[in-house]
Order: sequence, then structure tokens, then C-alpha cells
Amino acid sequence: MTKEKATFAAGCFWGVEAAFRSIDGVLETAVGYCDGTTQDPTYEDVCRKNTGHAEAVEVEFDSGVVTYDKLLEAFWQMHNPTTLNRQGPDVGSQYRSSVFWHDPVQRDLAETCKQRLNATDKYKGAIVTEICPAQTFYRAEEYHQRYHEKNGGGACAL
Repeated sequence: MTKEKATFAAGCFWGVEAAFRSIDGVLETAVGYCDGTTQDPTYEDVCRKNTGHAEAVEVEFDSGVVTYDKLLEAFWQMHNPTTLNRQGPDVGSQYRSSVFWHDPVQRDLAETCKQRLNATDKYKGAIVTEICPAQTFYRAEEYHQRYHEKNGGGACAL
């Protein structure tokens, strides 16, 4: 088994985590905050929209079972990558679309995939997804972990 890590932001992290957990080869997930300026932010801090963090999902996967390309494919399908700082009813920079790469191979695959999708007519607008290096990932409070498993699906709200 070859364990690797991937980190994605695609709106409210509850549904994103549930979607990644359903993929064969995903070993573990955690929801949290990535790419901001505040150390150890809380959910309330991030919701105030002044930390710069995105709600993100860190995915540990067995690359012998599922490739990073397959995770990218799932990522593009689970949200609208053409909306800036919003997914559905959730609005704010914490809901932005981002791929946080952990090595140059992930960066190159994400960039290539984004370019390829932009060249198709799959989306009505240009993809605004950021592709940037993974920064410190701050694990969210325990009540957010596996939220849909604990509470069922539903809207994301404070």
C-alpha cells in the first residue's frame, strides 16, 4: 500500500468530505481549514471571513487503489468550479474552490486537468479554482468530522 495525501476545497466541507469518503481507496479524511493567515483558527473565526482560510478536506488515499487523477475527477464533479467564493447558498472566500498540491506531480496534474476542462464546453464559465501549494492544515473541531455520517446530509450553516 502506498499512502498519499491530497487536499481540496470545494465549498462547505461536510458534503465534500462525505463524497471523498465514498471513493474506494480513500483511507481517511479530515475536514479543516487551509491557506489562511490565522494560526489554529476555529470555525467561528473562519466564518467571520477575516482569517483567509478555506474550508478544506484532507484526504489520505492508497494510490495503488485510487489515483490522484481519479480524486481530481471527483473533485471537479462534486462542485461548480466556475463560481468565485461560493457554492450553492454558501458565500464567502472560505467556500472557494482550491486544489492544494503536496508535490510538483500533483500541481502539474491539477493544472493540466484544469486547462483541459477549460478547453471543453462542460462549464458555462471559466474555472476559477485556485491551484496552490498546501499550507498548514488545521483540523476542524470534532463535531465537524464526518458530519454527514453523524447527522445526515443537509445545508451548511453556522
